[in-house]
Amino acid sequence: MVLDILRATSSMVTALANGAEQILPVATIEEALAAKAEHPEALLCGERDGLRITAAQTGGTEFDLGNSPREYTAEIVTGKTLITTTTNGTRALRACANAEQTLVASFLNLTATTDYLRTAKPNQLVIVCGGTYEEAALEDTLAAGAIAESVWDLFDECDDASQAARLLFTSAPIEETLPQAKNAQRLLSLPDLAEDVEHCLQSDRYPFTATVAANGMIRRNA
Repeated sequence: MVLDILRATSSMVTALANGAEQILPVATIEEALAAKAEHPEALLCGERDGLRITAAQTGGTEFDLGNSPREYTAEIVTGKTLITTTTNGTRALRACANAEQTLVASFLNLTATTDYLRTAKPNQLVIVCGGTYEEAALEDTLAAGAIAESVWDLFDECDDASQAARLLFTSAPIEETLPQAKNAQRLLSLPDLAEDVEHCLQSDRYPFTATVAANGMIRRNA
């Protein structure tokens, strides 16, 4: 399972909720451009340092969308394939390429995800947090803790990182803790992106899971 609350997995789940057919996560801008050549009808999406990728960064190609979930409206994404690259989240997804199954999770579809886990009863669960430049991100740790708390009884053994995330989640209300996150503070300081924080912290807005298919595409599950 991969989490990048602010904002990659939240934006992906939002896009799928609004009708996107599938999402291809790639690690680099170069990979995104190569995928676009193979899927010319697809939308190029992504960010570097939080901002939409521009022609100056690609050698001439403007990306269609950034990484704000509010950009992924039904009018824009319905029926579309999205190719996306972000600073942290898509790298985390690509790192899980050899996993037996990869869920794409966020606060927006948290209960649907944990309900699925309780039904599937996997032998092992690894929660990969996107973080920020390979450092921990408070919002991802809290989401991991929320998931751990919901499925704790399914597993005979859990590591200390899971326990720490769980204790953090249960120790204070999310609405009090998350605004202290470095990524949240950065987004709140940017007028065009401040509303993303409120969107990404909504609980259970979307009642579905999302998984990575064998071909690397992320799709919504009924």
